[in-house]
This record gives sequence, C-alpha cells and structure tokens, in this order.
Amino acid sequence: MKMAVLVALFATTAAAQAQVARVVEDARVIDRVAQASKRDLPRDLLKRIVNEDIDLLRGKRADQTYQYASFDRQESGRVSDAFSVEPRGDGDKLTPVEIRGEFVYRLLIVLPSRRMIVTKNKRLWIDRVDIEFIPIGASSSKMQSAKVEAWLEPGASKQVELPEIARQATVRVYARADKDSGYGNIALTLLQAKVFDNADSPYADAVASAKAILRALDNADVPSVRSMATRMYEELRPKIGATAVASTTTTTAPAPVTKTVDVTAPRIESTPTAEIYMELQAVEDLLTGNESEKREGLDKLHQLVRRLRPAR
Repeated sequence: MKMAVLVALFATTAAAQAQVARVVEDARVIDRVAQASKRDLPRDLLKRIVNEDIDLLRGKRADQTYQYASFDRQESGRVSDAFSVEPRGDGDKLTPVEIRGEFVYRLLIVLPSRRMIVTKNKRLWIDRVDIEFIPIGASSSKMQSAKVEAWLEPGASKQVELPEIARQATVRVYARADKDSGYGNIALTLLQAKVFDNADSPYADAVASAKAILRALDNADVPSVRSMATRMYEELRPKIGATAVASTTTTTAPAPVTKTVDVTAPRIESTPTAEIYMELQAVEDLLTGNESEKREGLDKLHQLVRRLRPAR
C-alpha cells in the first residue's frame, strides 16, 4: 500500500515537473520569436502559447478548476442570448426561456427598450427563475427557484444571484407577454467569474510575468515581451533544478547535491532596473482602472515587493 502511494506521488511530481519544463522551453521560444520578429510578430499564436502555459502553472484540472487558482465573483466574461415571448392561450400561460453557462455567478434579465430596431418593446411578466447548477468542487447538481412575480417594463432589468459560483448552470426564466400589447423581447446574460491566483501558489510570480507578456503582445511591445519571457525562464528554471536535486539524494552522495543547490542566485540581483520600472508602471495603470483591475494591481504589487525583499 505504501509503495503504491509512493509510486502515485512520484508520478504526480514527475508530471508537474514535465509541465514546468514545458513552460520553461516555451519562454525561451517566445523570447527567440520576439527577437527575430520585425513587423510580423505572431501575436495570436504567442497568446495561445502563453494562455496554455498559464493553465499549466495554475494546475488546471479536468473539470476546468485549478490547483493554484480560485474563482471570484468578479466579471471576466458574459454568456448572452435573446428571446421573443409571445402571448399564449388565454394570456396566463408561461413561456420558459433557457440559457446555459460555465463558471457563472449572476443572471441579468433585461428588456431592451426597442425591438426590431425602431419598434418600442412591450412589457413582460416575469414569474420565476429556476436554476439548476453544479457548484465548484461538487459532483452533483443543485436546484434553486427565485420568485420574481412582477412586470418588467422596456428598458428595465433584474438580476438574480446564484447561491454559489457554478461550474455549470442551466437557467430557465418563466415569462408571459401581455395579451393586449403583443409579444416582447427579453435578453438573458450570465456573468462569468474571474480567476485569481492563490497567494500560496509556487508559480504566482511566473503567472504574473505571463500576464505581462499578454499585455505586451496587445501593445506589440517586443522589448517587454522578451523581458518578461526571460523573467519566466529565470523564475522557473531553479524549480526544475531543485526537484532534480531532491530526486537524486537517494542515489547520489551529498557533495554533488550541495554543488547543485549553490547555483541559485538571489532574484533581485538578476532583475534589471528597467524591468522593475516597467512592472511598477503596469501596476500604476491597473490601480487607476476598475475594481478587478485594482485588485490585480495590488496582487502584482505584493508579488513585486516579495521578490525585491532582501535576502536575510
């Protein structure tokens, strides 16, 4: 039994190190491609590589959750759809409209002011909202029903919070149109949660550098792309070496191990002043943005302070 546990632990560690090694190689490739590029920087391709590397460093699981990152109730994207609700029968029969999404936390119900661009929209009776969802970390689904029981006028909106961030959610809104006014249009939107890196992640600094590469690619800032790619390489290479040292202690004499560990230098000595300035400038830009950007800016500032802390 103990042997099986050890074998499983070794396999997991080896797989994790293989993923980190891949990210290290990707960082070298990104640096070389950026160096060779003129006006033909393949931004879309490099973005795909960087986003895949971020998923690897966060420890992305099969269910799309992460080992070293969590979801928070801040908007990262939206899933939207629009429907027309016709009067049915005697006017009291409800029409269900449905929308699905992943990693969502809030439903927005909106009645557009107009339909068909120029025609004024008509009011709708919103009876209730039924939500079937699977919370993050759970394997079984839950149900919740929220009563609304009110007319929604054109231009008005209503929001319904999910009790938990849902890994998967199916939302059904039951509505009916005014039989005297005619059909009305309704728009449903699910807000998707944002991913934040855990403070205890061993790869938090590398992920921050990867995010900086994405921003630099958006601005076609080749020097920053190369600078951040080099930083990723320098941040992750010692982690691979440390694991290699640990795995050889059972078969190798202590002396070679000591020599390997001594290779690592304090990070602050390998960080050029220009790079620190660029990071501080990026933090300043984030702190002047919206709430989610301010939070990201504070995270980056804390990471920078930890990295620049003098060795004792």
